[in-house]
Amino acid sequence: MTTATTRLLPRARRFLRRRTRVLLLLAGWSLLESAHTFLGGYGLAKALDQGFLAGHTGVGLVWLGVTALAVIVGGLAGRGVFRGLADLVEPLRDGLVRQVVARSLTHAVAQPARAADSAVVSRLTNQTEIARDSFAGLVLVARSFVFTAAGAVLGLLSLAPQLLLIVVPPLAAGLLLFLATLRPMAARQRAFLQADEDLATQFGAVAEGLRDVVACGAQQRTADRAYGVIEDEARAARQLARWAAVRCLALGLAGQLPILLLLVTAPWLLRQGLTPGAVLGALAYLTQSLLPALHTLMNALGSAGTRLLVVLDRLTTGPAPQPSTAPPPATTQEPAPHVPAPPDGPRVELRAVTFAYGPAARPVLHDLDLTVEPGEHLVVVGPSGIGKSTLTALVAGLLAPAHGEIRVAGRPVRAPVGTDPSLLRVLIPQQAYVFSGTVRENLLYLRPDGASTAALEAASDAVGLDALVRRLGGFDAPLDPGTLSQGERQLIALGRAHLSPAPLVLLDEATCHLDPAAEMRAERAFAERPGTLIVVAHRITSARRADRILVLDGNRATCGTHDELFERSPLYRDLAGSWQPDAPEREENLTVKSRFSV
Repeated sequence: MTTATTRLLPRARRFLRRRTRVLLLLAGWSLLESAHTFLGGYGLAKALDQGFLAGHTGVGLVWLGVTALAVIVGGLAGRGVFRGLADLVEPLRDGLVRQVVARSLTHAVAQPARAADSAVVSRLTNQTEIARDSFAGLVLVARSFVFTAAGAVLGLLSLAPQLLLIVVPPLAAGLLLFLATLRPMAARQRAFLQADEDLATQFGAVAEGLRDVVACGAQQRTADRAYGVIEDEARAARQLARWAAVRCLALGLAGQLPILLLLVTAPWLLRQGLTPGAVLGALAYLTQSLLPALHTLMNALGSAGTRLLVVLDRLTTGPAPQPSTAPPPATTQEPAPHVPAPPDGPRVELRAVTFAYGPAARPVLHDLDLTVEPGEHLVVVGPSGIGKSTLTALVAGLLAPAHGEIRVAGRPVRAPVGTDPSLLRVLIPQQAYVFSGTVRENLLYLRPDGASTAALEAASDAVGLDALVRRLGGFDAPLDPGTLSQGERQLIALGRAHLSPAPLVLLDEATCHLDPAAEMRAERAFAERPGTLIVVAHRITSARRADRILVLDGNRATCGTHDELFERSPLYRDLAGSWQPDAPEREENLTVKSRFSV
């Protein structure tokens, strides 16, 4: 008996004990339903021996009529069987759902800062449905086999006891071989479900930090890790399929050999005094009742049974530990060529850029011309969904424009193969990416050549990360992303970006989870840092600190200083909270020309 079986058996007994009335009702309907099993072979034998072969056609027809009536009664009893089955199965599913939800909520309340367990989705939907369907199937086929086997064995004994000597041995051999596969099948099923949960957890973690992964150039590392998890699940599925093949062999032994032996020994049985009706009745018991019920039982135990055992074990015990989201160790690669940039930062140029999310979709940006000079601090504002994040993704090279050209430091932004884009630009989106490791490893993720502790302290102090570092225990303290708030994650990502060698920094609402004072400190740090800075702002105070402001407003875009936009852009006045209806409104083309001068 496996550990999971030992752990689940007491709970199963309590569950069934509380539903004794339902079980008795189900057994009664099953007994009535199985009456036709006995008459299916016995009535056929009597109809042949006492009726048709004896020249009494009426007697034969009466026996066949009795057999047909038993089939009708069994069909009507099937309605009661399924009604009782529902009363037994649905409480199991409801209890499992309540247990999974309660454990998930308890886990969330106990550790509110920890990221949600992605595997809960699999348990709450897929696995609870597997448990319900598997339990229903097992109950249905188990009671069918028990009552069908009882009726068939009673019928064989009534016809001729020696028939059991031919039928039972191959049936028992196939059943024993099948039972021998249950334990390894359960282990393989457990491994497959674990691999499925690991895959869900891995892709949940990747999806959360996907833009950071791409922006930091970690696509290959993340892909290699994901491919490894996929291969683990495929390997578990192959092992499960091998044991399923052994189960098919057992089905063939139990299902085909008894019929073959009965046909081969039929002449000997007739010489021993058995009537043709008895032999035909035995064949009917095998082909119409006993073997189909055995096949169904073996299939249910081999698939639904092992699935039910494994799923119940997982649903009624604690969640499996999540795989670490830390990037795997870096592989040895040729050093990426350095892309030189001016000392004050690179110039960013967009020429007639058009982008849409699909061939038939409305363009998010259309014929946009923009130049951000070296060392300039540009803030992008506009309504939600207007294209601000799309603009930063285009400048970072994560998206390719449908038309137009984007250049950073005089080079196409879509870096050729072999170059490291993180040496030229760094993008920090709203959902900051932090991995398991030390604080130092997180901060130096974009500094493969490393940095001194003094440099780490300077960057941390600049962006306001110093207090968090002290609370965590220093730069060499272990870091668990699940224990950090969204604002703390953003501070670590900002410190990482400040330490990076990239002369172009793109902050896409990277301070939205910080309070205004912390946001001002972080943005001031990047404004004082050498290089070019583009910020997607969610507060108007960020715009006031910029050299220039780009306002995106659907079919128009306007660029200028705070005072200029107050006069020229009604949308900017609205965003700033100072609508002036008498101010002159002037249509602006989507093309924005730079008037920045040093």
